[in-house]
Amino acid sequence: MLQDPKRYTVTAALPYTNGPIHIGHLAGVYVPSDIYSRFLRLQGKDVAFICGSDEHGVAISMKAKKEGITPQQVIDKYNSIIKQSFEDFGISFDNYSRTSAKVHHETASEFFKKLYNDGKFIEEVTEQLYDEEAHQFLADRFVTGTCPKCGNEEAYGDQCEKCGSSLNATDLINPKSTITGSKPVLKETKHWFLPLDQYDAFLREWILEGHKNDWKPNVFGQVKSWLDDGLKPRAVTRDLDWGIPVPVEGAEGKVLYVWFDAPIGYISSTKEWAQREGKDWEPYWKSNDTKLVHFIGKDNIVFHCVIFPAMLKAEGSYILPDNVPANEFLNLEGNKLSTSKNWAVWLHEYLEDFPGKQDVLRYALTSNAPETKDNDFTWKDFQARNNNELVAIFGNFINRVVVLTNKYYNGIIPAPNEFSDVDEATLTEMRAYPAVIASSIERYRFREALGELMNLARLGNKYLADEEPWKMVKENPERVKTQMYVALQIAAALSVLSEPFLPFTAAKLKDILKLDDVPHSVQSMGIVDETLSFNDAERSSHKLSWNDIAVKHELIPANHQIGQAELLFAKIEDEEIQKQVDKLEATKTANNAANKKAEPQKETIAFEDFAKMDIRTGTILEAEKMPKANKLLVLKVDTGIDVRTIVSGIAESFKPEDIIGKRVSVLVNLAPRALRGVESQGMILMTENAEGKLVFINPDADGVNNGEMIS
Repeated sequence: MLQDPKRYTVTAALPYTNGPIHIGHLAGVYVPSDIYSRFLRLQGKDVAFICGSDEHGVAISMKAKKEGITPQQVIDKYNSIIKQSFEDFGISFDNYSRTSAKVHHETASEFFKKLYNDGKFIEEVTEQLYDEEAHQFLADRFVTGTCPKCGNEEAYGDQCEKCGSSLNATDLINPKSTITGSKPVLKETKHWFLPLDQYDAFLREWILEGHKNDWKPNVFGQVKSWLDDGLKPRAVTRDLDWGIPVPVEGAEGKVLYVWFDAPIGYISSTKEWAQREGKDWEPYWKSNDTKLVHFIGKDNIVFHCVIFPAMLKAEGSYILPDNVPANEFLNLEGNKLSTSKNWAVWLHEYLEDFPGKQDVLRYALTSNAPETKDNDFTWKDFQARNNNELVAIFGNFINRVVVLTNKYYNGIIPAPNEFSDVDEATLTEMRAYPAVIASSIERYRFREALGELMNLARLGNKYLADEEPWKMVKENPERVKTQMYVALQIAAALSVLSEPFLPFTAAKLKDILKLDDVPHSVQSMGIVDETLSFNDAERSSHKLSWNDIAVKHELIPANHQIGQAELLFAKIEDEEIQKQVDKLEATKTANNAANKKAEPQKETIAFEDFAKMDIRTGTILEAEKMPKANKLLVLKVDTGIDVRTIVSGIAESFKPEDIIGKRVSVLVNLAPRALRGVESQGMILMTENAEGKLVFINPDADGVNNGEMIS
């Protein structure tokens, strides 16, 4: 671990521009990286917080084919949505670039040529899967088949998403082209490979020895597993028509493999930022006094801890990451998030449905962050965290302090009198929180850090509840001046310490307390030359820094005029949450309908067998539950021939009173059968809908009488 770095380069995983941002991305990467970067800035550190859209690779080509548009149209569409979502959500990137940018194409090409000229690659002619109908080689995601390790029949050519195994397309059993559905053939093609096995000793020493005590166990464990399985050469080029052309002779029609070019996007984005800001980019990537931290999800661990470091080592002039604090996955209402199945809470839709509640989502995702294991997001938990924590604890304390200050002193902070032991102890405890929260953040324990921030708000609430200034004001108004002064110091501390976690709330609280000479707005991020830049004016507007909370005798002075009370957080009602739950249920229904497969045809029968069945139209006249049977209803049905009793296993799907008068189709010549002592004289025809619920097969034509034969 690098001690006292001169500068920080913080990267957040480049999102694929084949879809919008969802809460899984936020919880895994973007909220924790933003917390970390904001915290460093509040400490006065030199920070480059870097990201950008990942716009090459098979995922983009697949999306383009699916939507019937060009790859360029795909990346332009989703880059716009993603960038606007990040801006509206307050993610404070210093630069948000694109891998389609000229600077990235140049940087990635130069990186490849440096390794190529230094003899770091292996050139091989290998057999790859080829689609003869589409006349093209099949990149990994254009191939599906049976996983050789777990038997999953829908594994991709690069990975089995069921067992997590890394694969080559040629490993698949019964491979199939996703383009034409045909069985591909093997065909020779030339590619360049990075011999990862040659970096085994370096990786073992650097990670397994050097970072065994400071990297997260899930990251360390996955890297160890990869190394123990044995590293193999990995192709850095692909036969594809979308990407960065391989910049050497004899490589026509080939592009850089996306896993090779994407991490170089961090470097090219830093170059773009440095050029705009008039800085030198190289110290942020090549100086040993720079701390490099990659924020990623667990599915990217191998790329950032094995492959990219091997690339940097091969190049020779770059520093290696000091830490890669990868998070696990966030599930949604008990199911795995899925972009393709629309099982997600999309950021741009959330911002429309919950205007002004960016910090509520940041809080919910951080307090339930999947830091050590997969966690589950539910709308009920989201509501509870807002109502029971943000509103009832943080918001309640600030509201009481501001309301009482305006009520007693017209918003002017009173000068304190002599401090009691309780006052001194409370202020001393308040001054300890910057170090406590910082310790958690520096160890990438953001959930723990947020808990400590809320403990500071709890300290303020407890102080007011114990001191009861609303009662004391009648008995000893001079004592109340001191009480309110102390409470306002805690409020000022919260306005600073909450900013990494709740930047919009911190800005609003600073405005209420009038702590900034310059109006503060976390929405002042500007976009320059296709980049997203956090406004420097915002950073310089802080009067209080992080460390001031611990050392300053007075955070907000006596005789200072504060503003009127405003609610920092509003209660979220059940109706708002139900809308979101209903939206997910509609998605689930649509997915079930899309995925529902018809049962295979039964054994062929002769017409004579079918002709034996006598199916008639009928009407249910009576219905009641069978005693001591959860699934059975006893029905009286007018078949047109007679009124007969039919016992049907539909009680879990229908209430008796709801089906009286229902038109039905009845198999009337089925041999009678006794069920729980009641003779059933026929069968009602049913099927299941996409949700798995029973549905009557009933005649819907007007003028059809009971007893008409169905043939």
